[in-house]
Amino acid sequence: MAPRVGRKLSVGLVVSVLLVGTVGALLWSFQRQLIYFPDPTPVPPAGEVIDGATDVTLHTEDGLELGAWFVPADPATATGMAVLVAPGNGGNRASRAGFASALSRRGFAVLLMDYRGYGGNPGRPSEDGLAADADAAVDGLRDLGFPAARTIYFGESLGAGVVAALQARHPPAGMVLRSPFPELADVGSHHYPWLPVRALLRDRFPVLEHLAESDVPVTVIYGQHDGVVPTKLSARVADHAPTLVERLVIEGADHNDPVMFGPEVADGVARLARTLS
Repeated sequence: MAPRVGRKLSVGLVVSVLLVGTVGALLWSFQRQLIYFPDPTPVPPAGEVIDGATDVTLHTEDGLELGAWFVPADPATATGMAVLVAPGNGGNRASRAGFASALSRRGFAVLLMDYRGYGGNPGRPSEDGLAADADAAVDGLRDLGFPAARTIYFGESLGAGVVAALQARHPPAGMVLRSPFPELADVGSHHYPWLPVRALLRDRFPVLEHLAESDVPVTVIYGQHDGVVPTKLSARVADHAPTLVERLVIEGADHNDPVMFGPEVADGVARLARTLS
C-alpha cells in the first residue's frame, strides 16, 4: 500500500504545482487587466459639463497626446493655487466633474487628467506609462500658469501611488492621498491571499517608499469601511507619513461612496492649502 500512497501523493503534488504554475503564468500575462479598468469612452467637451471649463491636451515624453479638463478657480475665492487630480484605476474624468467644481468654489484651479487608455486617450496603462502621464500633467499646469510649487497633488486610490512618485520628480506645495496603500502588492495580497502577489506583480506603486524621503506636507483621507483598499492599509500610510498634516477618516464610508469625492474631501484639500500659506 505504501508505494501506491507515495505515487498518489507524487501525482497530487505534480498536479498542484502545474495548477499553481498555470495560474501564476496567466496572472503574470494578464495582471494589468486586473489592475486597470479604464472607461475608454470619449468624454464630452469640458464646457458642456462644467461651466467655464476648457479642454486641454497633455503631451507625454513618449509621444502621446492625452485629453484633460482645466477648471478655473472661482474668482471670488481664488487662492492662486491649483489642484492636480490623479484618478484611481477606473472610469474617466467625467465622473469627477462634481469634485472639480467643489474645489473650484473653494478657490482652486483644477486639472482633471485621464491616463493613457482612459477617456478616449491612446495607449495602454502601466506604472511607467502613468508616471509619464503625470509628468505631462505637471507640464500642462505650468503652461497654464501654475508651477508645481503652487500646486497640490490629489491622488485617489491608485492615483496616490502616481502622485507619491510624482512628488519626488516635481515637488509640489502639498499632497493629498485619498484611500492610499503602502504599496500595491498589499492590496493584491489582501484580495488574493492564496497567490504569491509580491513575486508576480510588475507594477508596484510603492507609496511609503516614496514618502520616506519626502518633505512635502501630506493629508491622508480614507473611508472608515473601505472594501477596496482596506482601511488598515490607508491608516498605515498615515501612520508612517513623515510630514503628515491631517488624517481625515470619513465615518461609515466605503471606497466609492459619493462622500469620498464630495464636499468633506474638498474641505480637507482647502485645510491643507491654508497650512501652506
